[in-house]
Amino acid sequence: MQRGRGSLRIVIGVVFLAVGATAVIAHHSFAVFDHSQTVTVTGTVTRFQWTNPHGFLEVDYRAADGATKHFTIELTSINMLSRAGWTSRSVKAGEMVKAMVAPLLSGEPGGLLLEMTLGDGRKLVSPVPAPTTFTRTPEKELR
Repeated sequence: MQRGRGSLRIVIGVVFLAVGATAVIAHHSFAVFDHSQTVTVTGTVTRFQWTNPHGFLEVDYRAADGATKHFTIELTSINMLSRAGWTSRSVKAGEMVKAMVAPLLSGEPGGLLLEMTLGDGRKLVSPVPAPTTFTRTPEKELR
């Protein structure tokens, strides 16, 4: 009887580890982003979040109808950003940026940052894993 309980505990432990590993892998998936096209967002940074597990950039841009719209841009982990030369002060609220992003497949106003040009002309490249899986298309300004 004791042997059966020990085996059951091992099986339960393995199941929990497998489920936990799947959740971690799924969380870091880039499947929610369109790998077949890019869009360009030009606007004003409203917030730069240097946070785990991913950084975020909030940008307000002017739509074709003149209305101000909001776009959320996901970055990679701050560990990867740091290794690529980014810091928590790389981008500031109020700064004008031009960002090339892989848009969300859902059509929601958001995407994954591939590269960004700051108002002073400096270019920051996002250290996206497997960057060649994202097709960079001719510049298409978000409207």
